[in-house]
Amino acid sequence: MSSANTNGNGRFSFRLDMASGVPVYRQIIDQVTAGMATRSLKPGDQLPTVRQLAVDLAINPNTVVRAYRELEIRGVLETQQGTGTFISDQEPKPDDAADRNRRLDLIMDEFVARAGAGGFTVNDLMERLRDIQQPAQKAKKGR
Repeated sequence: MSSANTNGNGRFSFRLDMASGVPVYRQIIDQVTAGMATRSLKPGDQLPTVRQLAVDLAINPNTVVRAYRELEIRGVLETQQGTGTFISDQEPKPDDAADRNRRLDLIMDEFVARAGAGGFTVNDLMERLRDIQQPAQKAKKGR
């Protein structure tokens, strides 16, 4: 497991699981979108530079470029030349309900399969999701 040790200074922390079978660029994309979903990443937050994240995670900078580029195309990130890469303040484009449900089903299938391969039960997952949800709900109420 490779980790960007950035959490100590208030920045978002990336973690890679090289044994997961999930491409590294995809793990970065998933962690940024998950960070937005849990509100640990908010519009205007700055992400590490490509070079810094590549060094922190001990990966090729082109991998970070690929992830950041895909997130930019989706409208999740904005890169400002000379300033950095930031979480966009644009609202994500709404998906139609069928596409959204299909994508969620795919995510859940992969999530449960990976957890099962790691020896976790659905009950373990539900308990952890509740743990994650509680701080997110508190943060939402505090706005």
